[in-house]
Amino acid sequence: MTELEKYYEKFDEDHRLKTRHGQVEFFVTMKNILAAANEKALQGQNVAAAQSAQPLRILDVGAATGAYSVPLSKQGFDVTAVELVKSNLEKLRAKHEKVKCWQGDARDLSFLDDATFDIVLMLGPLYHLHTDEDKLKALSEASRVAKKGGLIFCAYTMNEYAVTQYCFGQNKIKENIVAGQIDAAFKTISKDGDLYSYVRLEDINALQKKSGLERVKIFSPDGPADYMRRELNAMDEETFDLFKNYALEISERPDLLGAGSHLVDVLRNHR
Repeated sequence: MTELEKYYEKFDEDHRLKTRHGQVEFFVTMKNILAAANEKALQGQNVAAAQSAQPLRILDVGAATGAYSVPLSKQGFDVTAVELVKSNLEKLRAKHEKVKCWQGDARDLSFLDDATFDIVLMLGPLYHLHTDEDKLKALSEASRVAKKGGLIFCAYTMNEYAVTQYCFGQNKIKENIVAGQIDAAFKTISKDGDLYSYVRLEDINALQKKSGLERVKIFSPDGPADYMRRELNAMDEETFDLFKNYALEISERPDLLGAGSHLVDVLRNHR
């Protein structure tokens, strides 16, 4: 069993997205997925034709236990899920939803046909790939299985959140520097065996250019939520609903990109 598999044997992703800060991330991300799906459904046809058309096909790569696959399937989309960790896949299958499930690696989706999916979600795999080569393999595979004009959602974990919350927040910065985990510019250095790879906006921009995919938008799914866990937990429901709408409203502000714990790059496939 790999270190990643051991980690996800213990980590409860379903619970994470049910926490208040996780709900913000889910709310903003799902709003963007559904907006993209609506755009694809109506592209080049009228509303009546769209409603009678075949459901959009969505691929969820790194689906974990189905936090996005299951609700998207329940909304009528044709959903295929790919997950590396066997125990996660077993939990997803046990939900008995209309989700086609495969065990697989984001860097090799050879069991899936070319130009098949309207939307491809990669809301986790790029967190755990450490080299540009591996990240570009995953992007290339997503592009291959996406239809021409299809949309690819690529999520990343952000450098500054890791440095402020973990290195400084847990008073480990000096030992991180000594261990060679942080460079002189306070950039994290991920190595084989590390669970996460943390990036800055310029890293995401470079990958997008190398991939040859067109950026549609880039947004922060959680904004300040991860910095405000205690405050979010103390909010009444009405205030919390206002906060979720606030997070959605500011999610594409260029002055805030990169400050949250995640970013999602939405790319269009032209191959």
